[in-house]
Order: sequence, then structure tokens, then C-alpha cells
Amino acid sequence: MFKDSIGKRSNKVKNIVERGAVKKFAEAIGDTHPLYLDEETGKHSRYKQNIAPPTFPRVFDYGIIEGLNLPNKGLIHGEQIYHYERPLLVGEEIYCYAEVKDYYEKAGKNGSMGFLVLENNGEDINGKAIFTSTSIVIITEAVRKVLTV
Repeated sequence: MFKDSIGKRSNKVKNIVERGAVKKFAEAIGDTHPLYLDEETGKHSRYKQNIAPPTFPRVFDYGIIEGLNLPNKGLIHGEQIYHYERPLLVGEEIYCYAEVKDYYEKAGKNGSMGFLVLENNGEDINGKAIFTSTSIVIITEAVRKVLTV
């Protein structure tokens, strides 16, 4: 169903690790560690400034992968894995893009299920990798039927 999308990627989108957004995110997830929020703590850390929580890239814009048209509802979030080269620094610009890494199908109780593997990437201004986030989106038989109509 989505095999022809493997390898497709979005254009890079500039995002900023904004202090206010980091504060709201940290509060929302219940992790108000001073390294995320307190400027003095950040200045005295090994990073010399505040950093964002590890799951913060969830709020970034990764652009649109042309031709990958998923419905807004009915999908199942199967898995999420983050890999960091270094933490996200508050105030820095991050250039993000998404890529379809794989698609496969398995038989389930209610028909075939599709597994779409998406990778979100974040790079610094020089194009050096900061993080990757791999997620698996499960496409149920009911959603597959809607997509093929």
C-alpha cells in the first residue's frame, strides 16, 4: 500500500527551540527539571545553557512528504524511539524533515494491518545530525479500506 513511499522525504523546515515552548512542554509532561527551566542551572551545567526534554521534538514541524496521504483519525501509534547525538539547546534553530523508512504488512484478527515506519530528523544549521525519532504507525484494515476507495 505504501511501498512506493519508501525513501520519500519532506523538505527541511526550520524550527526554534523556544524557551516558552520548552517550559509549557515540560509542565505538560510533568517534568520541570531545573535544567529545562532555570537559566542559572543551565548556565552552570555542562551545556552552559538550558536544554529541552528528550521528547520535545514531538512538537516540531517536519514538513509534508508529498504523496503520503494518511487520514487524521483511525491510525494507531505503535512505537516511538529517540536517538540523540546531543541535547537540544534552548534558543537554537533546528532543521527538521521526515522520511518514510519502511512499510510492511502483517495478518491480524480483523484483516491485514500495515506498519509504516517514519523517521523524523533534526539537524543543526550546518546540517549535522542532532536527533532522529523513529515511529511506527499502524494502519488497521478498516483504515486501509478507506484509503483504497
